[in-house]
Amino acid sequence: MTISALLSPQTIFIDTEISSKKKLLELIANIAADRTRLSESAIYNSLLNRERLGSTGLGQGFAVPHARLGDLDQTLGCFFRLKEPVNFDAPDNRPVDLVFTIIIPEAATEQHLLILSSLARIFSQEEVCEAVRNAGSKDEIAAIIESAEQ
Repeated sequence: MTISALLSPQTIFIDTEISSKKKLLELIANIAADRTRLSESAIYNSLLNRERLGSTGLGQGFAVPHARLGDLDQTLGCFFRLKEPVNFDAPDNRPVDLVFTIIIPEAATEQHLLILSSLARIFSQEEVCEAVRNAGSKDEIAAIIESAEQ
């Protein structure tokens, strides 16, 4: 599965106003619960437990909070460009304003690792991050990510 296959105008959120990592995880859980049959609290707790293992902030202002859940039958991906960066305990100590989240079926280990690897490769490119930060629309963000994925 490609990163761009997970994206649509309904899964890209621009200039989201969030004040903390906790609030972001709550928002992700709320959106994911609306799009799956899973409970918001199960999703939130899974995201939070993953963050407790170590920050999903990768650097360059990018984070990839993710969760694997047993009762899920297909992968859900959402992209957020935050209006103001939030502290994510990233290894470079840079606050995060670009967030790609994945909620993935527990059994999909290989797919999970491939998606994480692709996201790390795409968003480790400073020019991709800057292009996404400067994009004027959801479609433009999707196109930038799709192009970087090639």
